[in-house]
Amino acid sequence: MSIIMTGGGTGGHLAIVRAVKEAIVSENNEQGAENCVQLVYVGSTKGQDRAWFGEDEDFAQKYFFETRGVVNQGFSGKIKSLLMMAKATLQSVKIIRRHKAKVVFSVGGFSAAPMAFAAKLTRTPLVIHEQNAALGSLNRLLKPYADVFISSYLEESPIKSYPVKEIFFENARIRDRVRTVIFLGGSQGARAINDLALCIAKELDARGIRIIHQAGKNNIESVQQAYDAMGIEAEVFGFTTKLADYMQEADLAIARAGASTLWELAATALPALFIPYPYAASDHQYYNAKFLVEKELAWLMRENEIDKAKVLALFDISMQEKSKGLMEIVERNGSSSIAKLLCKYR
Repeated sequence: MSIIMTGGGTGGHLAIVRAVKEAIVSENNEQGAENCVQLVYVGSTKGQDRAWFGEDEDFAQKYFFETRGVVNQGFSGKIKSLLMMAKATLQSVKIIRRHKAKVVFSVGGFSAAPMAFAAKLTRTPLVIHEQNAALGSLNRLLKPYADVFISSYLEESPIKSYPVKEIFFENARIRDRVRTVIFLGGSQGARAINDLALCIAKELDARGIRIIHQAGKNNIESVQQAYDAMGIEAEVFGFTTKLADYMQEADLAIARAGASTLWELAATALPALFIPYPYAASDHQYYNAKFLVEKELAWLMRENEIDKAKVLALFDISMQEKSKGLMEIVERNGSSSIAKLLCKYR
C-alpha cells in the first residue's frame, strides 16, 4: 500500500509531515518488509517543500507542482492560480492511481489543494491535520469532506495530541521562580520580541536572570552588539538544533505563537507570554495563544499592547501552577497515533 502525504509551503505545515513520516518509518521497521508502507510526498515548487523533502529518501517518490496560493492575488492572478491548481489536480489523480494510494494525509496550505481535491475525486480516504486554532482556508473548506479531521484544539478530534518530538516531553520539569528567560522569535527573528528583550535586559540582569535569545539569523550580530554594549552576557542565536535544550533550561518564554512552538513549550511545561505575529493568516497565532490563555496556562499581548511594566511583573510570579497545568493538557505520542491511524487503511 502507499500513503500520500501532501501540504506545506511553510515550516509549520512541513514539520507535521516530517514528524508523522518519521513515525510511519518507525512503524515500517517494526512491521517488517512484508507489511512495509510506501510513502509518497506531493507538494509545490513554491514555499519550502522542496528544501525540506526534495532529497528525503524516506519517500519512495516526490512530486512538486507549479502551484501557488489563490488568496491575496488580483483577479487575473486568481484565475492563473486556479488554472495551475486544476492542472495539478488532474496530475494528482494520476499519482493516486499510479501508486495505488490507500489514504491521503493533508496538512493544509496551498501545496495540499490539488492532492486533497484529487482524493475526493477518486474516493480515496482523506485525513486532514490542522495545526492551528483558527482553521486554514483549505482545511476549513475540506473539513466536511474529510474522513478524519485532526486538531488539538477541537474536542471532537479523534486524536488530540500534537505531533511533538519526544525530547520535549523528556525535558519537561515543573518551574517555580524565573531564573532564566528565553525569547523566541523563530529562526527569522521577530522585531517586536527583539526590541522588548533589549528594552528589559538591564532590569533582568540586575535581578540575576539569565537571557537566552533567538534573535533571527539576520539579527544575531546587531542584537549581540546591543547586549555587549550593556555589558550583559546573553546566549544569542538564529537557527539552532538545540532548541529543546534551551527550552528545558528556561523558566519563562516570551515567544511567537506558531502551533509547533506553542505545543513544544507546552510539552516542556514551560510557561509563556505569547506575542503573536500580527499578519499571520486568519490571525491564527492569536487564536493559538488564546486557546491556552483561556485555560489560564499562558499570557498574551498583541504587539501594540506590549507594556514593559506588565512584562516585568511576570518575573515576580511563581510559574508552578501554569507549569503543572501545561503538563496535564498536552499528550504524548501524537505522531505515533496519527501514523497508526494512517497505516490502518489497507
